[in-house]
Amino acid sequence: MYRHTKKILLCMLVGFTFTFLLWFPRTRKKSLIIVQCTFCDGELSTDTITALEDNRTFIISPYYDNRDNNKPMVRILSIIHHDDVKELYCYFCCSTDKCAISKALIDMHSDRFGFPYVTTDLLCEEPPDCQAEYVSVHTSSSIEMTQLLRFRIQNRDVKPFSANFTVCISTMFGNYSNVLQFIQTMEMYQILGAQRVMIYLNSVSPQVVKAMQYYISRGILELVDWPIQRYLRPGTAWHYSLDPKDIGYYGQLATLNDCIYRNMYRTKYVLLNDIDEIILPFSHMSWGAMMESLQQQNPNIGVFLVENHIFPQTMSTDGNFSDISSWKNVPGHNLLRYVHREPDRKDYFNARKMIVDPRKVIQTSVHSVLKGYGNDVKVSLQTVLVYHCRGPLQKDLPKTSLIEDKTIWRHNASLIRNVNKVLGKISFL
Repeated sequence: MYRHTKKILLCMLVGFTFTFLLWFPRTRKKSLIIVQCTFCDGELSTDTITALEDNRTFIISPYYDNRDNNKPMVRILSIIHHDDVKELYCYFCCSTDKCAISKALIDMHSDRFGFPYVTTDLLCEEPPDCQAEYVSVHTSSSIEMTQLLRFRIQNRDVKPFSANFTVCISTMFGNYSNVLQFIQTMEMYQILGAQRVMIYLNSVSPQVVKAMQYYISRGILELVDWPIQRYLRPGTAWHYSLDPKDIGYYGQLATLNDCIYRNMYRTKYVLLNDIDEIILPFSHMSWGAMMESLQQQNPNIGVFLVENHIFPQTMSTDGNFSDISSWKNVPGHNLLRYVHREPDRKDYFNARKMIVDPRKVIQTSVHSVLKGYGNDVKVSLQTVLVYHCRGPLQKDLPKTSLIEDKTIWRHNASLIRNVNKVLGKISFL
């Protein structure tokens, strides 16, 4: 009986080994194929959004990602149709006569809020001994590379940080025209410690364009063209049930992820918020001092979640401020007038915005990181809040139910001086 059992086990082991040897080379060949190629001179795409031939896949940008030392890859940020896209292939040009074709792992982000198009990472195996400068993408694994658009692979060249804090503003759309609040917000960002602001621009008023050009000339603002309406029907709500279009908030989730990867090795921290929001510290005068304290308390944390609080524009206060007479000629809201915030609503989700170490983020949503390295922490309201100046969410609240919060007035002298300096260089008459 023992000898018979031993023979059966030996036969099973031999059979398994033979099967594995047959299977393993084929899977390797299928995932990464090295081929001879004559030319690698397809047209270079310089657009922020590029549609593939299937019109179901839209490439934003490829990024080299070697944070997992055992598995360096090229991560291609894209937007794809949730149901229609099943296979995609990456084409790498390694040299004048050697190319590699890699089947992409299609990793859709978990937050799509019911919309048919979803932010997606196409994960492509890095070819051995091939640091390709460009990659192409196609639905077929047997196409000539000369027929394919090329995309430059970013983040291969890692340099020292050029900023400590970068603010990422997603998808400004709807002909945004709140000029005064825009200038005040840009100045507050700088007072608090921002060296760079990135905005994904869809449509704003001519007056806002004029203000943006001033900040671009100073090297503070970087604009990323975001004409998503050329390719998809963008909605203006967070969920498909509220606005049944192709994608929500003009592709906000894609822009936030792209901004993180663009700044992966350029900045120490990235702040993810909207242009009507300021991450405003209570117990510190700057983001630098606040983050130094928070990192000492949380040495292994790379994601800091900050409570969002509404300062309704329907409840204004006239502060005793001098030197702001020129502001009346500028369209938009004056932040210094809004120092009352709505109380938290019982049993209602208080959305948070984030300050992140971009090197610890793999995929992000608006209010949380979906995939990353390490944990996150909710920062207490005693330390910081998101000053969110907009229309009210609790429209029927009397003034007596609002919470007076004049934290922004701590910066009024610097803010007034800086805004006046900007207005002295830009005329909005």
